[in-house]
Amino acid sequence: MSDEATPSPPHRRRPRYSGKNPRRFAEKYKERNAAEHPETVAKVIAAGKTPAGTHRPIMVREILEILQPHPREVAVDCTLGYGGHAAEILPLLQPGGKLIGLDVDPIELPKTEARLRLLGFGLAALQVHRTNYAGISRVLAAEGLQGANLILADLGLSSMQIDDPVRGFSVKVEGPLDMRMNPQRGQPAAELLRTLDAASLAALLRDNSDEPQADLLAPALAGQSFQTTSELRKTIDRVLSRRPAEEIELSARRVFQALRIAVNDEFSALDAFLRQVPDCLLPGGRLAILSFHSGEDRRVKKALAEGLRTGLYEAIAPEVIRPTAAERHQNLRAGPAKLRWAKRAATE
Repeated sequence: MSDEATPSPPHRRRPRYSGKNPRRFAEKYKERNAAEHPETVAKVIAAGKTPAGTHRPIMVREILEILQPHPREVAVDCTLGYGGHAAEILPLLQPGGKLIGLDVDPIELPKTEARLRLLGFGLAALQVHRTNYAGISRVLAAEGLQGANLILADLGLSSMQIDDPVRGFSVKVEGPLDMRMNPQRGQPAAELLRTLDAASLAALLRDNSDEPQADLLAPALAGQSFQTTSELRKTIDRVLSRRPAEEIELSARRVFQALRIAVNDEFSALDAFLRQVPDCLLPGGRLAILSFHSGEDRRVKKALAEGLRTGLYEAIAPEVIRPTAAERHQNLRAGPAKLRWAKRAATE
């Protein structure tokens, strides 16, 4: 028998238990795996919340009434997102119709396309393009189309983007201070803040989110090196510490909103879209635009009124349409939504 001892197997640490309240996003939200946790999904929805990693489409019934999809028509969903509105519109376009989906997000777009393909919509019924809504004219030209019968633009940030800390959109959870809808392009919010002076930041907060405390917040935030959302939020809390908690929360949300709009150049894209969209509608075509804050809604309202005045539209929404009380109760993120519509003038 050999005197040499048999070597012991290498020690392996057992997997650490993540605890009752895990901190990692992928572990924390069971509803991200809906098939294994249907009871959790049901509980989240019953509370009026959106299951993490998903998005609940807003004002579906009202949008369908406005757009009136019919077989063999062409629709453009300018902000495909999770595909909730598209999934409702697509069956109404069949047989023979087509929906063109646009979205700038390279992370979520392939997932959404895969979901819609699984519902049975092939290339003849659904075409997907990675671009924002400012590219609508170019996309229609690439598809060989003169225009669309119906166009939808849901301008809100998708729940998938808000809920994922890695994207840096959330005011509530820690993540890198990024906020880019397309992480492959542009500068993150952290870099934007670092390069702005106080006067420029104050103007940005006022213009992008109507922040009443812009002059107080800007000197404390401009030129600073914030790496995470939490660092930014803590500074906002400190600067406004003498104000009521509700006001601090609203200001924090407005600061994050203003930075997100600037990082993604959202107002320039929206202005470009509103200039193009009348010419992208076929005669008698229908347009629905869902916005979520005053800066967006002001632009939409003004553009539609101008289109009516000049004869591009034969009718527009006489007033803004809001979600019903029932929908606001069932989906808390529907609260700020504002819906406007227009109908393209018919030619002789």
